[in-house]
Amino acid sequence: MKTTINVTKTFLPKQETYNSLLKKSWDKHWITNRGDLVIDLEKKIKSYLGVNHIIATTNGTLPLQIAIKTLKLKGEIITTPFSYVATTSSIVWENCKPIFVDIDSDYLTIDENLIEKKITEKTSAILVTHVFGNPCNIEKIEQTAKKNNLKVIYDAAHCFGVKYNNQSIFNFGDVSTCSFHATKIFHTGEGGAIFTNDKELYEKLYHHHNFGHKGTEEFHGLGINAKMSELQAAMGLSVLPHFNEILKNRKLLYNYYLELLEKENNIKFQKIRENTTYNYSYFPIILNDEKTTLNIIAALNSKNIFPRRYFYPSLETLPYVKEDYSVKISSSISKRILCLPLYYGLTKENIKTISTIILNNI
Repeated sequence: MKTTINVTKTFLPKQETYNSLLKKSWDKHWITNRGDLVIDLEKKIKSYLGVNHIIATTNGTLPLQIAIKTLKLKGEIITTPFSYVATTSSIVWENCKPIFVDIDSDYLTIDENLIEKKITEKTSAILVTHVFGNPCNIEKIEQTAKKNNLKVIYDAAHCFGVKYNNQSIFNFGDVSTCSFHATKIFHTGEGGAIFTNDKELYEKLYHHHNFGHKGTEEFHGLGINAKMSELQAAMGLSVLPHFNEILKNRKLLYNYYLELLEKENNIKFQKIRENTTYNYSYFPIILNDEKTTLNIIAALNSKNIFPRRYFYPSLETLPYVKEDYSVKISSSISKRILCLPLYYGLTKENIKTISTIILNNI
């Protein structure tokens, strides 16, 4: 049977480790509604990352929607067209209008110098993505937000373990969100989290993620069900002890790709922002044109290797975005970008094979 190499592969801890943790919930007959495992996972993540407040959630999209709702955002939200669809869909789902600003061609994050031009009397927030775990220009964005009295939400879905200026990337903005999906560097199978430094805001976010409950018989107000289950938390608690090992392995593989490909002038790599401790969550390459990109995909697919055009398409093309936007860099890069396979357990031999196929098809 031919080995298939996908763009990612879920890290799975030993099954007996997962089962032994889950037994605690089985014995108590308590598998949801913020049991011991969820509380323990939050405590361990707080300690590991050095963050102030965390709420574990059942996926990584609801945190964006809850943040928009909790911050009472209305009207227009400035955002990036180069992200996963959830960044834009969450804005639209909460009855706000996404206003797209083009990206920086090197960092692939929003071009912070273009944000202010898009601010109007209808603007309520800036919601931007740390692309592939690469931080936005946080200083400039927060300076712009403060000057114009805007809230800041960071979609930090790819950022578990990333540090900026020697502190967790989740410590910036009014709210940061993360995904713990099975494809992520740290995962709970399916899951996510909300982070904030503001204790009062944390309390509001917490109530919103739990139906608005105030005890068992009263309510603070409107809420939704975004709670993580014990089954998810058990997976997270099983994976977390391996995180440093996963990080070390991915760094090795990431650097080997660079070693093999960086001399090819027809390949461009994402620039990692200064003062960043990176987590090697993805290995994107940017090619000269879409035709070359598709040819390389076909060549790799023929060998049972499946990279991903990520992010594609550029989000201004979504069917529920009704306005025309000129975001030429995002539009162009989305057609030429390819995230290559990168996961714990991938071998240097695999990477050599992938790199050879790419170099032979440029």
